[in-house]
Amino acid sequence: MDLLEYQVKEWFGQIGIPVLPSQRIDHPTDLKRLKIPYPIVLKSQVSGGARLKVGGVRFVETTIDAIAAAQNIFNLPIMGELPEVLLAEAKYDAEQELYLAVVIDTAVCRPILLGCQEPDIDLDSYGDKMQHVVVEHEFSPFYARRLALKMGLQGKRMQTVSSVIEKMYYLLIEKDLDLVEINPLGINSQGEAMALNGSISVNERAISRHPDIALMATKMHNRYNGNGKNQDFKEWEGLELHGKIGIMGNGAGSVLTTMDLVTLAGGKPGFCLNLRHASPLDTSPTTFKTRLEKALSIMSADKSIQVILINLLGSIPQAIEIAEVITEFVHHYNSEHKLNGTRNGHKHKRDTNFPRLVVRLAGSDLDGAKKELTALKHESDMSIVMTENLDEAVSEAVRLTQPLVYKK
Repeated sequence: MDLLEYQVKEWFGQIGIPVLPSQRIDHPTDLKRLKIPYPIVLKSQVSGGARLKVGGVRFVETTIDAIAAAQNIFNLPIMGELPEVLLAEAKYDAEQELYLAVVIDTAVCRPILLGCQEPDIDLDSYGDKMQHVVVEHEFSPFYARRLALKMGLQGKRMQTVSSVIEKMYYLLIEKDLDLVEINPLGINSQGEAMALNGSISVNERAISRHPDIALMATKMHNRYNGNGKNQDFKEWEGLELHGKIGIMGNGAGSVLTTMDLVTLAGGKPGFCLNLRHASPLDTSPTTFKTRLEKALSIMSADKSIQVILINLLGSIPQAIEIAEVITEFVHHYNSEHKLNGTRNGHKHKRDTNFPRLVVRLAGSDLDGAKKELTALKHESDMSIVMTENLDEAVSEAVRLTQPLVYKK
């Protein structure tokens, strides 16, 4: 999860990284109550880059100019995204600009400090210009000073920059972040530093450990995705497509493989959910059972899903509970739609809006669940298909979504 600049600046200020006086702008008229003296800079708050080149950053000197510029920026899409918020910030005269970052390097499983005297450097081809220091042991100011010296800084500037690097590192650790970046860090003629722009990437698997970040993540999801029927899905680790076959699996590999097979067989995948992990926004512990229950609820509520294809492979904790969840799901369907009885004295047919189930269980740990579901298949009028062969499961799921052809 990537934060917007105004959120980044709030975190910077809280930990002591110097930032300019700024104000969040939700509407152009907010500039009539601006508390920052002119001249100022208005910045579009979107996740995409290259704001300056396309007009998403404007320098203004009066309220009238600021309101006009804000109206333009609010209606300026950047990488297909319109801003909902602008950041108004005081103007700063920098004598020197630097690039700084603290990042978790997954290759060595250690934090790495990065620094360069060219802020607009291309990170894919930075070569020898980018300096780095690996934090091999418990962090100390030594690592920050070492990076500043490798960047060629001396005296007060070395001390100032190393102090900023220290605070960036502590922010990374405190908030469980993947990246803290300042680009650029401006330094004025007095040797004072200022974070002019910054980026923060939150480790999504750590969100549940931080209630404040979880609340922020929920608000961001609500803002960008709306509060429609698919909101629960959008908070999950998965893919949202628009086909008729909902797919569940216990691993990213199994989900993607199943999705590919469905497509190759002529089917159209819908929601694709990985049940191995909980939603990053879940602040309370979850189990495989509760995730399966939630996934079935989400998919059955979407009327575009005609078939739910469950592909579970290998070892699953408390595997017998899989059968219990699916059995309860089917019994709820039977009760809700009264398949075997009458409603108001009239016989009725199967509810075709309710999805059919195709279940593929593979692995000796799932033998108990297979037996229970095989028995359930014969007891219920709901369409349930059981098989251990993935190709057969995919073919059956695709077949069940095909329109009926009547022969004369």
